[in-house]
Amino acid sequence: MTKQHWKPGTMVYPLPAVMVSCGSTPENYNIITIAWTGTICSDPAMCYISVRKNRHSYNIIKESGEFVINLTTKDLAYATDWCGVKSGKDFDKFKEMKLTPGKSKEISAPIIEESPLSIECKVTKIVELGSHDMFMAEVVNVQADERYINEKGEFSLAKSGPLVYSHGHYFELGELIGRFGYSVMKKKTKEKIKKSKGLE
Repeated sequence: MTKQHWKPGTMVYPLPAVMVSCGSTPENYNIITIAWTGTICSDPAMCYISVRKNRHSYNIIKESGEFVINLTTKDLAYATDWCGVKSGKDFDKFKEMKLTPGKSKEISAPIIEESPLSIECKVTKIVELGSHDMFMAEVVNVQADERYINEKGEFSLAKSGPLVYSHGHYFELGELIGRFGYSVMKKKTKEKIKKSKGLE
């Protein structure tokens, strides 16, 4: 197998394409599309977003110390892209994309009602890195769309058609390959799962 050597670059893909909502009052509500985001700790639950200093949302988030990570779907693909290329200095993104600002439980920043999952975050630290600054944050509440919660109380994001970003392109997630631990799962357990899902 022959491999090429490239100069250092951000090649960890795919990534979630999320819409981050921010602002303490309706007058300064804004949405910024972010791909540089992820989980950094399980207990306490923490995540991050990385934002360029010249983005309109940067100072809004820095001053308020809070934001909401809204997961996106195939149906939200157009709005996700649009909110990433247009500036909140020039547009009311909620109005332009016909998105609904909803009430967060623990913070002032709004959620996006159309998102299947909204993660309310409080900034704990800002790390200056270079092209981007990283906003490290604690998750203080999560709002999940009941349409994707089954009778057992389990949330299935896959049913919403999750959107991911890979090197300048958006994709909808594909077929299920397995679940965590399937490589070491006992045969009887695998058969039980297949039977419960009517796959036999």
